[in-house]
Amino acid sequence: MAAVIDSTTSSRLFDGPYFLSIAGKLVQTQASFDVMNPATGQVLAKAPAGSAEQLDEAVAAAKSAFKTWSKLSYDEREQYLLAYADALQTHRDELALLLTLEQGKPLKTMAEPEVDQSISWIRQIAARRIPVEIVEENDSHIVELHHTPLGVVGAITPWNFPVLLALWKVAPALMTGNTMVIKPSPFTPLTTLRFGQIAQSVFPAGVLSVVSGGNELGPQMTAHPDIAKISFTGSTETGKHVIRSAAGTVKRLTLEMGGNDAAIVLPDADWKSIIPQLFWGAIGNSGQWCVGIKRLYIHRSFHQPFVSAFVEYARQQKLGDGLDPEVTVGPVQNKMQFDKVREFLDDIKANGQKVVLGGEVDESRAGYFIPVTVVDNPPENARIVQQEQFGPIVPIIVYDEVDDVVERANDSPFGLGGSVWGRDTKAAVAVANRLETGMVWVNEMHTQGVDIPFGGHKQSGVGTEGGHEGRLLFTNPKTVLIKK
Repeated sequence: MAAVIDSTTSSRLFDGPYFLSIAGKLVQTQASFDVMNPATGQVLAKAPAGSAEQLDEAVAAAKSAFKTWSKLSYDEREQYLLAYADALQTHRDELALLLTLEQGKPLKTMAEPEVDQSISWIRQIAARRIPVEIVEENDSHIVELHHTPLGVVGAITPWNFPVLLALWKVAPALMTGNTMVIKPSPFTPLTTLRFGQIAQSVFPAGVLSVVSGGNELGPQMTAHPDIAKISFTGSTETGKHVIRSAAGTVKRLTLEMGGNDAAIVLPDADWKSIIPQLFWGAIGNSGQWCVGIKRLYIHRSFHQPFVSAFVEYARQQKLGDGLDPEVTVGPVQNKMQFDKVREFLDDIKANGQKVVLGGEVDESRAGYFIPVTVVDNPPENARIVQQEQFGPIVPIIVYDEVDDVVERANDSPFGLGGSVWGRDTKAAVAVANRLETGMVWVNEMHTQGVDIPFGGHKQSGVGTEGGHEGRLLFTNPKTVLIKK
């Protein structure tokens, strides 16, 4: 067993050291890896590289803790979750700053709201219950439907929203009686390690553990015989590997994967007023969100003035380090994604597509900065239209007929989200109902909530997060038949 450090610190600006959280203790590792600041391209910190043996220890501790944690009442577990939310609130400023440093997103407009929403999410989930349901009762018997916890849940979390998308999983998993082991992305492990450290002073030992490391830990988790469920957020290709690996032990799975979301602006839309919503729907978080607008379909009748106004709004934004209060668009999070986004730019240029803003990377600039790029009316078969860019590039595509644009929007292996915009709400809803996606917004964007189910169709996911439906997926239905 590695050396153990027993306490958490309480400083406003946390600067390490970082430890794994296993069995209620902060655990050192023999190996570490570099975590980069994407705004500078320089090493920000060293993160602990957990071993296979340490992951096994975390799972064993979670399995042991499950025996008592699962027997607590909802009210008892609620008190733990509320205490955890309070502890995170105390460390709110340091978590937000750390999030900006390792992820790149602007501090005031993205990082602080992410931490705040995560804390609020925990508090709201703590108030939710899954009651026993009487599904049948007659003179001879009663049939009850219970929802029992699964056991140890393994969470594999991404680098685009590393706090929110982890605590989205933590709160419902723990509230329904499960224990959890989190493996954060190796690109953004620091904030997760920190809130894992904070958790050890709140929860019983083993209830919530964090083990950081390289990609080799993921397959170990997905194949682990003592992990009952994997909750994964990441790319579709990685999700397919998760499915294959989990099949051997017939794990429960919730997979939130890639998307190529279309926004359709209908002919009657008040398009001038919605340009800010459309811009941030596409470019917020530097375009690095699964339900970001990846394809923006504009009716031909206002195509040219729309493009001009969209570009003018985009020119008002400042690209730079998220610690600068004037910056509204930060860097791409990591070198791998930076190179992928640059490949899109190269393809756009090679195929002679019309770039009306951006398109050129400043080679002299440190960090992973891609300028906001607008591509005017690329063909439907263009790579920027067919594939998920996950960066600050938006194609504005012209359409003439609503039936045609719906068909084009649906012609994708993905089906995560989408949006429809128009003055006639009834007509817009009718179009929304034709989109083959798990979520679709009408005249709004990216509204989320603890009681709103969130999940993808097609290759965008399996299962649901959020809502009553999402909470149920952290449980097994159990039918109890009682003779009177």
